[in-house]
Amino acid sequence: MRRVGSVGRDGGQATVELLAALPAVLLAGLVGLQLALAGYSATLADGAAEAGALALAAGRPAKAAARRALPGWAEADAEISVEGGRVAVTLRPPLSIPFLGERLAMTGTAFGRSPAR
Repeated sequence: MRRVGSVGRDGGQATVELLAALPAVLLAGLVGLQLALAGYSATLADGAAEAGALALAAGRPAKAAARRALPGWAEADAEISVEGGRVAVTLRPPLSIPFLGERLAMTGTAFGRSPAR
């Protein structure tokens, strides 16, 4: 007769299964975090491009306004271009998976006209 609460042959199987699944769970979490950071970077790039376009429409320097619209960590990684009335801001997300940096670069674009002189 078997006592209640006694450990049988499969007593450590749950621990082994947890250890086997842990790398997959961690990888899924890392990928999810990277996608969230990419989405955040896209939002920041759009906002900075819009700030640049509004500055352009007001007759102020668009690049400086777009750069000021970014948080400190993103200023150095941002590429800002102004061509005619188009302001484009390309931003790479903070990387937790380094080899994806260029592939996850986000570009925000906005259009503004210089005031008539």
